[in-house]
Amino acid sequence: MLSREERAIIRSTVPLLESGGEALITHFYRMMLSEYPQVRPLFNQAHQASGDQPRALANGVLMYARHIDQLDQLGDLVAKIVNKHVALQIEPQHYPIVGSCLLRAIAEVLGQEIATPQVIAAWGAAYNQLADILIGAEAGMYDQKAAAPGGWRGEREFILTARVQESSEITSFYFEPTDKGAILVAEPGQYIGMKLMLDGEEVRRNYSLSALADNGQYRISVKREPGGRVSNHLHHHFPIGSSIQLFPPSGEFFLTQSDKPLVLISGGVGITPTLAMLQAALQTERPVHFIHCARNGGAHAFRDWIDDLAQRHPQLKRFYCYDEDDGLSPAADKVGLLSQEQLAQWLPEQRDLDAYFLGPKGFMAAVKRHLKALGVPDGQSRYEFFGPAAALE
Repeated sequence: MLSREERAIIRSTVPLLESGGEALITHFYRMMLSEYPQVRPLFNQAHQASGDQPRALANGVLMYARHIDQLDQLGDLVAKIVNKHVALQIEPQHYPIVGSCLLRAIAEVLGQEIATPQVIAAWGAAYNQLADILIGAEAGMYDQKAAAPGGWRGEREFILTARVQESSEITSFYFEPTDKGAILVAEPGQYIGMKLMLDGEEVRRNYSLSALADNGQYRISVKREPGGRVSNHLHHHFPIGSSIQLFPPSGEFFLTQSDKPLVLISGGVGITPTLAMLQAALQTERPVHFIHCARNGGAHAFRDWIDDLAQRHPQLKRFYCYDEDDGLSPAADKVGLLSQEQLAQWLPEQRDLDAYFLGPKGFMAAVKRHLKALGVPDGQSRYEFFGPAAALE
């Protein structure tokens, strides 16, 4: 428990974090990743290069400082962090490394006049408080997953049993456990962590499960990203029969039970977790509106599968929006960006609905604005980031 004086010091640093938090966190990452190679596999270097990871962590540190007196107001931020940590198998021994580098970064970036011994001590106490919260929550989740039917703790070897090209840039990969045992059934919308060795270096990634895990296998569907180290390895150098280490499914963004109409909205590879959600929803009687936006028909994955589902399930309505018409693929229902007017036509008449949406950040920000303007309650409009957690404006 922080003292009143320590909380006051943390609150006093909020303006500094608002103006210079990203520079501080960038320095922190540069220092930690250069001096502690054992934590490098836990961080996506592409997200480092783009600045997404520093921005996300800076936002998280700022939110923590703003709510230092009322941590319950952090909302689902803690749950997001815990789930991502569990998916990557963050362990208690990683926390002291992060803490020492964070305090060094505060001292070196803010300077001695601002980062006084009292400020460093207060932030040290605040970090230890947060670490204790996260470590405790993560320990409980690790134990829960290990004790569940088909569950496990840490790494488990799987074999790639099938590959299916779904579009010009997305391929599905099917994995089954080497030990032939049962696997943990994931919630529709969750992701799974993996560990690979590339050129002698360990890397870890999370990928959404693109199908229900109710048949003894996991499926991920990966977009081949330009310069993407892991995605290109999977696409070009990972044949059937290859082994891989997987961690148990995780994630707090998943389909919850409801009788309300369901709307699934995705952009690009954001379609992947909505596929498992769609499978689960079609096992009930709730109406489903499936809206997918893609660059063009060639980049649109799973169209034939969704069209077939729509023919067999009258409760499912599907709508497609393409940025452009490639002239080769089946036409979309709309060409151009997904506008508020178009979305209004594709939503159910009843706006008391559950909406889940995923895709590029700009796409999700627009969808969030559109849904709010069209009367969908904020608490029933949910989204997830594929990369580091952040916020939509």
